Amino acid sequence: MSTTPTALRDRRGFLEEVFMKATAIIPSRYGSTRLGGKPLLSIAGKPMIQRVYEQALMAENIEKVIVATDDPRIVNAVEKFGGLALLTPSFLGSGTDRVACAAEMLGIPEDEIVINIQGDQPLFNPACIGEILAPLAGDRERLQPHMTTLAYPIVNPREITDPKDVKVVMDHNGHALYFSRAAIPFPRDGGYNLDSQVDSPVRFYKHLGFYACRKRFLDIFAKLPQGVLEGIEKLEQLRVLEYGFSIKVVITGHDSPEVDLPEDIPRIEALLKMHPECPGQWDGPEKREP
Repeated sequence: MSTTPTALRDRRGFLEEVFMKATAIIPSRYGSTRLGGKPLLSIAGKPMIQRVYEQALMAENIEKVIVATDDPRIVNAVEKFGGLALLTPSFLGSGTDRVACAAEMLGIPEDEIVINIQGDQPLFNPACIGEILAPLAGDRERLQPHMTTLAYPIVNPREITDPKDVKVVMDHNGHALYFSRAAIPFPRDGGYNLDSQVDSPVRFYKHLGFYACRKRFLDIFAKLPQGVLEGIEKLEQLRVLEYGFSIKVVITGHDSPEVDLPEDIPRIEALLKMHPECPGQWDGPEKREP
């Protein structure tokens, strides 16, 4: 019985999805306008960067985890807990630029997948990694989608209008149309209640700052000038859209709270206490508090 080229491609795609492995790079900048030295702040007795690193190691699809930073203090902290870290230039304009630089320094082959894991989300669920990788399974020569990312259905009404929570809208195929710190979409004629997402005809999605792509697209991204919209919103993913490339948005059932302000730390520590042995498995209060 002969096997068609299409069947062979489908079989390879299935096997790649099952056994897909990727390198995770965590961009970690010491300076922050809102919270300086954020990566080294203690979260229940461990530096935040260690919490993120350990979550990444728990993901089945991760082959290697590396922190890419601009500061020797972060390198020292990572090496102290047994992790791998690279010192990258301080002038890099975004986390994805830093990831691209680190991938080049590591000599990652152009068809290999690199995952950008945010260094300020210490409780992300490792299951998210498999979700973000799935659209990239298949033919290694294919470049579509160019990048994948995650979004979570907003249930906390505060996040709809809070500019630190980035919102995303997608087309019918799940590709990103736009990312914004503003509430998008904005119903001109009303039709939604900012105080509740229950039974609302308008669904808002919060962008979770994880990205996956093949190394060759990182090379393309790093050569692109900063986009106008990227500069306005201070959102690096807009550079991808502004230059005509695609981002596939995967809707996940796992939220991933960030640490942006000092008051976020006790909130994260409270969530951590719910599942001290399995961070990222929490559920409930974070999603419902106004």
